[in-house]
Amino acid sequence: MLKLDNVSVSYGSFKALENVSLYAEQGELVVLLGSNGAGKSTLFKAVSGLVKVQEGSMEAAGTSILGKPPSFMVKKGIVQCAEGRMLFPAMTVLENLKMGSYVHRRDKKVQEEQLRNVYDLFPILQEKRKDPAGSLSGGQQQMVAIGRALMAKPSLLLLDEPSLGLAPLIVEQMFETISEINKTGVTVLLAEQNAHAALKISNRGYVLENGSVVMEGTQKELMNNEDIRKAYIGA
Repeated sequence: MLKLDNVSVSYGSFKALENVSLYAEQGELVVLLGSNGAGKSTLFKAVSGLVKVQEGSMEAAGTSILGKPPSFMVKKGIVQCAEGRMLFPAMTVLENLKMGSYVHRRDKKVQEEQLRNVYDLFPILQEKRKDPAGSLSGGQQQMVAIGRALMAKPSLLLLDEPSLGLAPLIVEQMFETISEINKTGVTVLLAEQNAHAALKISNRGYVLENGSVVMEGTQKELMNNEDIRKAYIGA
């Protein structure tokens, strides 16, 4: 589904990603672990076409996506839910959700189908569809952000720190929902600092440090790795 081979990204003289290689098969849930500044968000921006890749190659479904603009990526089914939610606070919940379906603006059937799917996943959003997005709780705002991404009908969903700033109970519910999304067939690439919760629902994972992949493995391998447990799980 997604394959990166020796991808490097620089901001001026600072190399944010260096020779990063990873892949996600169709239907997998793959976790990116790493502290702040490790390169997770930059990697997502590279895949989304938001930053220029200086070296390496990127493919999605066997097609090169290197150098393609964000609009191409979304049409290709690659959709990012950015860190920090990035909602339009004065707009209603429904208006925010509809912004995500712009790529399908000429297909009302797809728009309506995706909206039903989002409401099935997050019933509270249907109740609050006329409320300003900025009036919602943090957890509800994260639901809107994920729902907006789903409105584009992604085949690959990039989730950047979805648990950031949420209460523990909401975090647990959020990861259950992410698992449910993945079970519908959507490939998920999940960047997280909450390693324990993320690994529990994953198939495989990668560890980024200083812009490079320093470790990769299956869920079991990473959960049982002593260095990973000490650095990211706290055990």
